[in-house]
Amino acid sequence: MLLRLPESVSRAQECLAEGAVPVGGATLVWAGWQRDGFPERAMSLRNLPQANVIGGGALGSAVVLHRIDERVPEVLRRAAAGIGTGAVRRTATVGGNIVGSALRCLLPAALVLDARATVLAPDRVFETDLAELLAKQHLLLDLRWHDPVASSYRKFPQEAGGPPPFVVAAARHAEDDGPGRLHVAVRDGYDVLAGHVPADEEAIDTLRETPVGSLHDPAWAVVRHHVADLLARPVGG
Repeated sequence: MLLRLPESVSRAQECLAEGAVPVGGATLVWAGWQRDGFPERAMSLRNLPQANVIGGGALGSAVVLHRIDERVPEVLRRAAAGIGTGAVRRTATVGGNIVGSALRCLLPAALVLDARATVLAPDRVFETDLAELLAKQHLLLDLRWHDPVASSYRKFPQEAGGPPPFVVAAARHAEDDGPGRLHVAVRDGYDVLAGHVPADEEAIDTLRETPVGSLHDPAWAVVRHHVADLLARPVGG
């Protein structure tokens, strides 16, 4: 297998046009390659500057999880810190987790940040939403968002061998006028549900009318408590 390490967007596009298979930290694809055979050409974005950005409202797809720190909002930082073991976090990448993983541990955090995806195609670079990114399995360059005034994340314990742990993420975003917006996302099993409502006194009741409100009662109680704690924070906390 020939591994390409492009250092510019144009060179990465050439690699794609040549049929190179994108690979992140290879934590998810290596076993499959060993079983089914390695591709002739592969490409890693680990040397591409845009894919390594951290902070300023952006996070590159080639960033390994253990590098995610205070330069990004709390919800994204805590989500990354709770993925796998230390060894996994030193090799797994943002792009591999969001696009290549069935668990998509970072997805709820990205959703509540209302993040947009910058995508690399052989003939162009363009921006899209997370729904299209996942549906079409685009090659992610980076995520971009406007920082919230407050955010939070919680991952609940789960027995080994069972379904993925229940996750709740929330963020409060400012607006020019009004109370701002509350974004909430959960992972329940392999399903990810999200909703956003005005961050006012009726926020929790209004959230019940979004997809998040379709959760079973015990899970909804967890979300309700989590959101109430976030809304009780001083703005900027």
